[in-house]
Amino acid sequence: MNIFSFTANFDSEASCIAHFKAHRDKLGVVCKCGHTEHYWIKSRLSYECKKCRKRITLKSGTIMQDSNLSFMIWYKTMFLLSATKKGFSSKEIQKQLGLKRYEPVWAMVHKLRKAMGNRDDKYTLEGMIELDEGYFTVESSEIEQSKGIRGRGAVGKQNVAIMAESTPLEDIETGKTERQPRFFKAKVLNSHNAKEINETIEDNIDEKSIVFTDKSTSYVDIADFIELHVTEKSNKETTKETLKWVHITISNAKRNLLGNYHKIKGKYLQLYLNEFVYKLNRRYFGDQLFDRLVIANITGL
Repeated sequence: MNIFSFTANFDSEASCIAHFKAHRDKLGVVCKCGHTEHYWIKSRLSYECKKCRKRITLKSGTIMQDSNLSFMIWYKTMFLLSATKKGFSSKEIQKQLGLKRYEPVWAMVHKLRKAMGNRDDKYTLEGMIELDEGYFTVESSEIEQSKGIRGRGAVGKQNVAIMAESTPLEDIETGKTERQPRFFKAKVLNSHNAKEINETIEDNIDEKSIVFTDKSTSYVDIADFIELHVTEKSNKETTKETLKWVHITISNAKRNLLGNYHKIKGKYLQLYLNEFVYKLNRRYFGDQLFDRLVIANITGL
């Protein structure tokens, strides 16, 4: 969706509310009593359960819950986040929205990033999976403090597991088979040990999958959690072929985060990765990406 389409479709608070309600009605509203049929009270922007008469606001149960910001502000922010591959910093979004206070914008953007991650967590990778780890630069986090690094602008490295789901495709003319990327996941790790890697595998990869890695000692137990574990010694050839897409993703993610946000605290790194991976997994959605983000808003609490 471009800026002209957005302003044509969402030119008022009422149009944003109508669009949001249409998506929420389609997904279904469930009362605490379990009933799914409601009356709509337009003056209160609330649903009233036909069974117990309890009211549920339009924002309730979504990531907009308890937010005093208007639907229009939320919609403009979702548009900005979905309009480009690179995204915007909270400071830039604040500037574009013309808001005086930074804190509400920062909180809103991080809520959306959390919703993106929660949406992707609903799915597991399957088939042929590439797995490796990358070290991302972070600023003034618990990592630096534990290592005794002090001072403004102190930086350290945060370990991140990157998983790339790929599928082999054969060129009809040459007969050459190449693996092409499908979906991705990125998970911040607290340590570089087998236990946490195993937990990451269990949470994010289907047990019938084939996983390709290098020969790191952290991967010794992976075979216990999936169908087949294939290992290769880490070298330039492995990076270009066996683990090609996972290394491209690590490189692109680092460049994207550094270029847009410059300095990221370790405790927020997962949220920034959520946004990067969410867009990467939906890179062919085009104009539908905005609507998908609205759905993530509703279901991502």
